[in-house]
Amino acid sequence: MKRLPARNEKHSAAVDLLALAGFVEEFAGKKIVLFGDFVADEFQYGEITRVSREAPVLILRHRQTEVVPGGGANAANNLAALGARISPVTAVGDDAAGDALASYFRRKGIDVTGILRVKGWTTPTKTRFLAGFAHTVSQQVLRMDREPTGTLPESARKKLRAVLTAKLRSADALAVSDYGFGVASPEAVQESKRARRKPIPVTLDSRFRLHDYARAGVTSATPNEPELETLHHTTIGKNIEELRRCGAATLKAMKLNALLVTRGRDGMALFERGGQVAHIPVHGSDEAVDVTGAGDTVLAAYTLGLACGASPLEAAHIANIAGGLVVMKRGTATVSREELLSAIRRDAAGAAS
Repeated sequence: MKRLPARNEKHSAAVDLLALAGFVEEFAGKKIVLFGDFVADEFQYGEITRVSREAPVLILRHRQTEVVPGGGANAANNLAALGARISPVTAVGDDAAGDALASYFRRKGIDVTGILRVKGWTTPTKTRFLAGFAHTVSQQVLRMDREPTGTLPESARKKLRAVLTAKLRSADALAVSDYGFGVASPEAVQESKRARRKPIPVTLDSRFRLHDYARAGVTSATPNEPELETLHHTTIGKNIEELRRCGAATLKAMKLNALLVTRGRDGMALFERGGQVAHIPVHGSDEAVDVTGAGDTVLAAYTLGLACGASPLEAAHIANIAGGLVVMKRGTATVSREELLSAIRRDAAGAAS
């Protein structure tokens, strides 16, 4: 028997699309502080020439190397593409990957004074090797990760907290991107609360320790479904009742205004204080081209929506559309404000016809 929606639970969460477009138009100029782990996404492209005689592996002729922002850096890049005045607060190593990330944002005219260079620290780097024959689409054949060993020095942590406090004084929102590499911490976010002269949205994307931020003053969090499953030691799959139980438990434990759970081809589920639950279908095709970094796009669009005064449900719809656009692009990608506006207006025109 099909389960009927629980009280306050909506399976078709409709919103005014023209109102969403109005919020997106206000993205430009909003000051967002992004605090978290910067990652360098490195792509090594090669053309398959033959199989090695030394081992049963492909030999690739190097074609191109590309380094783009990943992790929290991708969230910052998406915020910039959506029109925000972004102030990243992070630490990177005194290495080539750190140079590449700092240079990338400097070239885009983004404030890099909050990007701290730390000697002896390794910038987290994900190197993907993509191989293909001439005139064919390259496929990923190997990924190699370089990660920091040990913890970030206390002197660096202290400086990051000071920078975060200073930049939050005039911010419209704070987005926290915790990939577990040691930059973002609940303690730093909690300490920064006193720098906020007015109540602002504080959004969180934490891969491994969502509940650790329960006392940090976070207002919304954006975990994906596997992260929620790990947190509650369960499997959700098609079990909507289990999704509801886990979402409600995390919302209560963290004292959030809203919890936005991304569910891949099953769309999103938004849990709000008061017991409201909205299930938002995936936007566009459910056959994604590449989901790399989609959660960063969702964090960026959702944060900006809240910063512009959108309700959690409206901001979730904006983020859902942005996420649907970015997964149709290859690699670590961004969505521009113009792309997002065009998609929303097309949907509005289609709904009106």
